[in-house]
Amino acid sequence: MLRGAGAIAVSLPWLEIMGTERPAHAAPAPAKRFLAVYTPGGTVLNRWRPTGSETSFTLSPILAPLAPVQNRLIVVDGLDMKSARGEQHQAGIIAWLTGTSQEGSNNGGYGQGPSIDQVIAARISAGQKAKASIQIALRWATGKSHGLLSPMNAANFENDAPHKPIPPRLDPVEIFTELFGTLNPNDGNDAARRLARKQSILDFLDRRYATLSSQLGAADKQKIDQHLTKIREIERSLSNLPVETSACKVPTRVDTSDYNPRTGLNADNDGKVKDTSTDAAIPKVGKLLTDMMVMAFACDITGVGTLQWSDTEAKHTFPWLNLTEHHHFYQHDGGFRPNECEAICTWYSKQHLYLLQEMEKIDMGGHSLLDESVVFFGSELSDPPSHKKNDMPFLLAGGGGGLRTGRWLRYPNLPHNNLLVSILNLFGDTRTTFGDPRDCTGPLTNLT
Repeated sequence: MLRGAGAIAVSLPWLEIMGTERPAHAAPAPAKRFLAVYTPGGTVLNRWRPTGSETSFTLSPILAPLAPVQNRLIVVDGLDMKSARGEQHQAGIIAWLTGTSQEGSNNGGYGQGPSIDQVIAARISAGQKAKASIQIALRWATGKSHGLLSPMNAANFENDAPHKPIPPRLDPVEIFTELFGTLNPNDGNDAARRLARKQSILDFLDRRYATLSSQLGAADKQKIDQHLTKIREIERSLSNLPVETSACKVPTRVDTSDYNPRTGLNADNDGKVKDTSTDAAIPKVGKLLTDMMVMAFACDITGVGTLQWSDTEAKHTFPWLNLTEHHHFYQHDGGFRPNECEAICTWYSKQHLYLLQEMEKIDMGGHSLLDESVVFFGSELSDPPSHKKNDMPFLLAGGGGGLRTGRWLRYPNLPHNNLLVSILNLFGDTRTTFGDPRDCTGPLTNLT
């Protein structure tokens, strides 16, 4: 009350300061790292789905290996991959990260939009780190794709139209040298000489293409300019080399001479041509690729990555599991074999555990690498014998963007594009739809 002349009482309007003081909650910082991990062929749903409630749940037999990091996980249940319209497997791997379909595609049967990893890379990594993103795979392009890029194995698509597919890197030796060659004390001056030679070649190409560009028509000039952009990205990567720190260390190299990264070139359509030596090396090569991806994040070489454990055909064997036929055989080529599929899926869960524990070990200055990251585990379908894509077996992990883990979230058959736009939101992207707008009804609730 305020009293004026003549003792006239004047009341103040209600102000928020008069109410009970509410605690202030700062908005979570955007996530800093994104990793997409692909495993082929869906799962055995009744052996994958947990039991219990949102915050008090028991992991299924397939997910049981992840129990040590259960509090860092969100089991995302009930989403349908409605944008996966087209060939049964191809449409699934294309839609997984793009939320677009093969139907009506004028892009060679590939996706009709960018993949979320590339959208995130443009936001947090491109032009800021040595590499905008890193895509790696093992035992890739098996079967009908015969070792080559195809809609059967493409998960990543460029952010700029026409959204071309991005092939993953396959050779562990080449990947190691490119990412960590300058950190390897055993290289002596070799790394410096390689670096100087690469820079010299790129300088030459840059000048030649710039001269050519000025002589071309508009359409050809655009193509050359896009090529020049790629060259400049490589130049930036050479000038942003990693420096060894307490968090950034050279991964331990292993002998991969028994692993042929290009064995898919010799594949037949049915998976009858087997490379047992390469197949037997999958566990150690997969561990090495995982170590390199984790260190690429820890060394700040990139903020975005994709790891593919094979392609949609997965026509390779699992000798360490005593499974002599290929994964596609156990899915449906040889009739659905749930026990064998469960054994394969459980093994993949063990590899996911290793990845998350390695990320959790790394101190990024009072918090772990996993704390500032979002890891998205997915596949191209849910049910192997039927090729269905409802109730997709998705997992999220980490703490980036305020992600609240340690929960089992069930959604009422919402489109998986809603999850894709929700992941983008965790990185500070405020859009409300992603991919085919027919298959997105907005971000998911309850992730943060």
